[in-house]
Amino acid sequence: MKKIALSIIIVSYNTKNLTLQCIKSIKRNPPKIRYEIIVVDNNSHDGSAESLKKLKNIIFISNEDNLGFAKANNIGIEKSHGKNIFLLNSDAVVTKDAIQKLYKFAVNTVGAGVVGAKLLNPDKSIQSSVFPKQSLLNAFRAYWLGQKKTFEKYAPSETQPVKVNSVVGAAIFITDRALKKVGKLNEKYFMYFEDLDYCRKVRQKGLDVYYLPESVIIHRHGASGQANKIQFNRLVKASKIYHGLLRHYLLNLIIWTGQKLHR
Repeated sequence: MKKIALSIIIVSYNTKNLTLQCIKSIKRNPPKIRYEIIVVDNNSHDGSAESLKKLKNIIFISNEDNLGFAKANNIGIEKSHGKNIFLLNSDAVVTKDAIQKLYKFAVNTVGAGVVGAKLLNPDKSIQSSVFPKQSLLNAFRAYWLGQKKTFEKYAPSETQPVKVNSVVGAAIFITDRALKKVGKLNEKYFMYFEDLDYCRKVRQKGLDVYYLPESVIIHRHGASGQANKIQFNRLVKASKIYHGLLRHYLLNLIIWTGQKLHR
């Protein structure tokens, strides 16, 4: 029997219908390799567990608490049998050959550590999914000088694969090279910034991060993590971990003063 080439991991939290749609889209547009689907549910209370347990040909893991995005993905990685990992948000829909194209490019490109798909909004408009380097200089260039694509996330205009600083974690392919050199996600992040942190570590290990525009994933941005005060506090906490306290406050000072300047 052939070994499993790819483990597709989906974290679910109160997104029953979206998660079911996501899984259906994978089965409708499967990669041409041996793969497995692992769903890790973070103690949903919308009937997700009951519905997902009924599905055939998936590995379902139910957590007793909401352990966060990074921890839940790591549980999926620990239970996986695939050589490579594809982390996919529950609010995503896979289009034809999207996973196959990611797989083919990632395994055949020397030095590829992480590959991000092109994300589209439900109305098929392009969704920003690439982050530039999150430096103080880039923040100044963006918020004081008004330079585009220097700090905030953006959608590359290239039609060919391109090396980038970081890709968002909604549809992120992690190669076996990265797993060996970097390992799993940093569980200090409950959610937010774990994708930037991972991409930064991948580059520090001498591997590359790519954006692959020919692989298209439809993403209902924010549907798997509704904005509220708790989420905002998690975002701030994650920023402090990623940037460090001093850089976090300096960045916010640059952003705040820049916004005041251009009012």
